[in-house]
Amino acid sequence: MRTFIRTLALGAVTLAALQATAADLKVGFISSLSGPVSALGIPYEKGIRAAIAEHPVLAGHKVELIVLDDASDPTTAGRNARKLVVEDKVDVLIGTSGVPGAMAIAAVARELNTPLISPTPVTIPGAEGAWTVTVSQPFPLMVAAVVDRMKKSGVKTVAFIGFSDALGDLAYDSLMKSADAAGIKVVANERYARSDSSVAGQVLKILSAKPDAVFAGNSGTPGALPYLALADRGYKGQIYGTHGLINADFVRVGGASIEGLQVPSGPVLVADQLPDTNPIKKVSMAFRNAYQKANGAAPNDAFSSYTYDAYLLLADAASRTKGEPGTPAYRSALRDAIVSTKELTGTHGIYNFKPDNRYGSDQRAVVIVRSEKGQWKLVP
Repeated sequence: MRTFIRTLALGAVTLAALQATAADLKVGFISSLSGPVSALGIPYEKGIRAAIAEHPVLAGHKVELIVLDDASDPTTAGRNARKLVVEDKVDVLIGTSGVPGAMAIAAVARELNTPLISPTPVTIPGAEGAWTVTVSQPFPLMVAAVVDRMKKSGVKTVAFIGFSDALGDLAYDSLMKSADAAGIKVVANERYARSDSSVAGQVLKILSAKPDAVFAGNSGTPGALPYLALADRGYKGQIYGTHGLINADFVRVGGASIEGLQVPSGPVLVADQLPDTNPIKKVSMAFRNAYQKANGAAPNDAFSSYTYDAYLLLADAASRTKGEPGTPAYRSALRDAIVSTKELTGTHGIYNFKPDNRYGSDQRAVVIVRSEKGQWKLVP
């Protein structure tokens, strides 16, 4: 099993002599540094900068990071991807912060034969997704863990409210599949746009269905809206959400309305509570140290570690890739190395990829956490 230290050691042997002649490895990084998804996008940038600051050379190649803001707009994300590949000649793309934007980048990655490592869950079937992998856990895996928690808590009916976009669809479809298998009835399917300022109407419809629990399929700061509205209406049932909610801005905005909220997470969020025998703990603590050093504060989200894991994946693949960066042959070889990754330990899980599998996570990548007085606590 590879760890972060082992991975980077493979690429760090005798590098000083090689750096003078080896071509730079260019990383095109796209994130939502402004707009509605910036609560995710800003941590994403902090995570990858921490990783590169700690290990600026991979497999003999100095890493050149080129960062572009997509302003939370999928069209801009796709345009940025094209610029990075065509004009800047990047060897790999990493991004972005929302599912629609990630899908736009994936289309460009496929067209221009450039590997994409997405920190955001994105499902692209068949050949269209052949150049894309994601280090985020797949929604079915994470939602299944939430539904299992619901079942243990005696939930018989659940209402859904989520974004009116691809992420909302992913969450709803995953909930329907897992809830049906668990014997839990989904009694509502309400949607709203990320830019909406109120979900009062949707919440009134949910309350009329009298569900035992409410599950929200959303992310970032806009994800707080349903919980705020439910609290305003005095809802006393159980509340659940996705792994897209674990960031400081969401906790700040949600305040008392999210007390008791249960969501799935990667183990990194509660790394200090993991047993020492868990290999994810060691990598997660290394991430915390790198983040603290680069940003002057400890991480308080689960998003910055996704881009850290993306860099781990790139580091491991680069150590197994022949040729010189900046060429189509190198990009193709790098993609082949990425999709053949085996047992790579990250902060969110232990990754195994295959050419036809966009996700590398399994059950080792999931824990359930609960919001308690502004802190996320591990649920046994």
